Amino acid sequence: MASQYYQEMQDSFRNNNKSREFAAHSAKVHSVAWSCDGRRLASGSFDKTASVFVLEKDRLVKENNYRGHGDSVDQLCWHPTNPDIFVTASGDKTIRIWDVRTTKCIATVNTKGENINICWSPDGQTIAVGNKDDVVTFIDAKSHRSRAEEQFKFEVNEISWNNDNDMFYLTNGNGCINILSYPELKPIQSINAHPSNCICIKFDPTGKYFATGSADALVSLWNVEELVCVRCFSRLDWPVRTLSFSHDGKMLASASEDHFIDIAEVETGEKLWEVQCESPTFTVAWHPKKPLLAYACDDKDGKYDSNREAGTVKLFGLPNDS
Repeated sequence: MASQYYQEMQDSFRNNNKSREFAAHSAKVHSVAWSCDGRRLASGSFDKTASVFVLEKDRLVKENNYRGHGDSVDQLCWHPTNPDIFVTASGDKTIRIWDVRTTKCIATVNTKGENINICWSPDGQTIAVGNKDDVVTFIDAKSHRSRAEEQFKFEVNEISWNNDNDMFYLTNGNGCINILSYPELKPIQSINAHPSNCICIKFDPTGKYFATGSADALVSLWNVEELVCVRCFSRLDWPVRTLSFSHDGKMLASASEDHFIDIAEVETGEKLWEVQCESPTFTVAWHPKKPLLAYACDDKDGKYDSNREAGTVKLFGLPNDS
C-alpha cells in the first residue's frame, strides 16, 4: 500500500513537474545551495565565481556574481541560520566568506591546499574545509582563524557535522564512514558502508537519518541513533555524486552520471518521481521549505557551440502551467 504522503507527492508532481533553467555561469556549475530562509540560491562554478539568485515565485532572478577566487569554486554552503552569509571553497587554496547585503567578501582565509569540500557547523561557529591532500581544517567563523587541522591517511570525500553538532562525519575512498567526536576530533567509529568509494553524505533535517552515496551506485540510509543501515536505494547505475533530503526529511534526491535524478520516499525506498536530464548531474539541493529542487548538470550550450559548457542552474517542481 502506498503511503498517504506518497500519494500526495505524486499528485503534487503530476501538476508541478516542470523544470526551468537559468543562466548562471560561463562554465560548469559544481555546487548549488539554498539560504536557510529559502529566498536565495547560490551556485559555484568552474569559471571561478559564485552566483546568487533570488527566488521569485516560479523563477530565479540573478542578483549578483561574486568574483575573487583564482580557481574553480568547487563547493559552497550558507550559514545555517543567517540567510545573508555564504562561504565558498576553491582550488586557489582559500575559502571566502561573502555577505549578500553588501555583495562583498567579508573574509579570505588562506588554507594549505586546493579546497574541494566545505560545510558549516549547525551552531554557525565553525567552518570545516577539506582539501585534495585529505587535510580538514576547522576555521572559527568569527575570527576566521584556524582552530584545528587534521591530516587523514585515507581519501576524504565529503564531510559533515551531525545535526547535534557533537560529531563530525567523513566519507572515504575505502567505502567507510568515519565518525569523530566534536570538538575533540577523537575517532568514535568507522562504518564499512560500501564495498567501494563512499562519495557523499547528507543528514536529514529531522535528525533521524543520514544517507551516503557511493561509487557502487547505491544510496544507503542510516539510522543516526543506532548507526545501522535501514535501507538501500539502487535505481542509479553510476557512482552517486550528490544527495539532498527534502525540508520535511521525507524525500531523498540522488544523482549521478545517469540521465535522471531519482526522487525516493525515505520511509519506503519507493520511487516517487524521476527528473529527466540530458547529461550527468553534479549537484542537487531541495528548497528548505517546499518541494522545489535546484540542480546543475554537465550541459553543453547546443545553440552555438556543442563543446561550450552551458553553466546553467535548474529548478524542478514548478507548476506545469507556469
